[in-house]
Parts: sequence; C-alpha cells; structure tokens
Amino acid sequence: MEWITEPLGYEHIRRGLLICTLVGFTNGYFSAFVVLRKSALQVGSLSHSLLPGIGVGILLFGLSQASAFAGALVAALIVGLGSLLVARSSRLGQETALAILFTTAFAAGLLLLEFAPVNVDIDHYLFGNILFATDADLMTVFWVSALSLTLLTILRRPMILMLFEPDAARALGVPVRALNYLLLGLLILVLISTLQAVGCLLSLGLLVTPAATVYLLTDRAESLFWGGGLVGSAAAIVALILSHHLNFSPGSTIILALGTIFALAFVFGPRHGIAPNLIKRLRACVQQ
Repeated sequence: MEWITEPLGYEHIRRGLLICTLVGFTNGYFSAFVVLRKSALQVGSLSHSLLPGIGVGILLFGLSQASAFAGALVAALIVGLGSLLVARSSRLGQETALAILFTTAFAAGLLLLEFAPVNVDIDHYLFGNILFATDADLMTVFWVSALSLTLLTILRRPMILMLFEPDAARALGVPVRALNYLLLGLLILVLISTLQAVGCLLSLGLLVTPAATVYLLTDRAESLFWGGGLVGSAAAIVALILSHHLNFSPGSTIILALGTIFALAFVFGPRHGIAPNLIKRLRACVQQ
C-alpha cells in the first residue's frame, strides 16, 4: 500500500493523477471512434501538426499556456481542413495529403521552436511531462473532457450510424457532414489537452490503444466506449505511480503500459487471443 500512498504526499503527483484520470478516460472513450472509423493515420497526422502552431504561438505571444493552446488549435485545423481541400481538388487521396501536410508542418514546428525568444524544451512538447502540469493545465483538461464526453455520449448513436452506414444516416436525416466536422473539432481539442501528459509524438498511442485493446475482447461496439475509457484511465494512473517509483518518463510509461495491456489481450484474450485459439485448434486435432 505504501507504493500507492507515498506518491499522494506530493501535490504535483496528486494533480498528475487527476489529469491522468481525465485524459486517460476521455482519450480511451474517443479511441472507440478512431478504431471504428479506422482513422489512426488522421489522428497521428493531426497530433504532429500541433507543433508548428505551438511554435508560432510562442514566437508571437511568448511562452504561455494560452499561446501554445491557441497556436496548436489553429495549426491542427489548418492541416485537417487543408487535407480535405487537397483531396477534393486534386487526384490525391486524403491520407496522402495528410502525410504531406503533417510532415511539412512538423518540420516547420521544429525550426520555429529553435527561433523562439525564450528557452523552450522541445522534448516537453514532443513527449510531454505531466509532472510539470499546473492548475491551469488541469482546468483545461477538465473542461475539454467535460465538453467532449458530453457531446460524444449524447450524439453517440447517430455518430455510430454515420460511421457504419453513412448513406442510411443521410436518408434518416442525420447531418453527416456536420457530425464529421464536430468529430474533427473534438479530436483536435482532445489532442491538445493531451499534450501535457504524453506530447505530440506519443498522443497517438493514447487515442488508439485503449479501444483497440477492448476490440480484441468483445464484439459489442458499445463496449468500446466505456471499456476504452476505463482501460485508458487505469493504465495512465498505474503508469504515473510506476514512473514515480522507477524514475521513468511519465509519458513513455503511460504508452508502454497501454501497449503491455494490448499485448496481453492480443495473446490471452478469451475470444480473439492467439493462445486460446491455438489451444482450440490443438484440441480439435487431438479429437480427430
């Protein structure tokens, strides 16, 4: 029990645990949409595109949470909407356009941060460090999580219908285009709120792995949402405590914990795991 209670004596750990709970659950819940829509590349592209916006915000307005948040929001919107524009006005598909835009944007962000008027730790934005989170970071995560979870829960059924049967959704009067833009906007907000925890490079793991893990354990689409949220928050909380005792990077430990849970589900999952399926095949061979 001392492993759990000892870290709670530090204010930055208590604040970090609250952020881990909110960020882990919100990302895990949202990851169900990412897995069902098969849009992991889009998420990765948008997460990388946050960096140039942060660089521009710092160059124009100095190093502050507000400037970094606003810059990242604008940059992600430009890349997300720009990929749609390129795809619709050329022979290129959206995935190709995204790959070009996000790599260009990421390179531009690295260069911009080198010219920042203040000393900027680039690793902080690339990999995150939840131990340096402030009360302002906690409030940002809280309001983004509250807004995202509320809207996603209320609109979950029409969004699921849109993902699986877009033509049927249109026929039933579901505003498919508006919901697509709403998902994109919420995705960007969730990514930005995740920066403090895992940074630009690792945020993809937090927005894909939780629901992907649950997907290996159940065939019910509804279970991906709450199950993904629980997996995300539990992994983030445990990882932060482990990183404190082992002196590991918190962001890397969170993603490593999620990857470990995914690997266990992949190998030992009762429905789709490799080991149970192998045992069933061996039993069938023996019976024959």
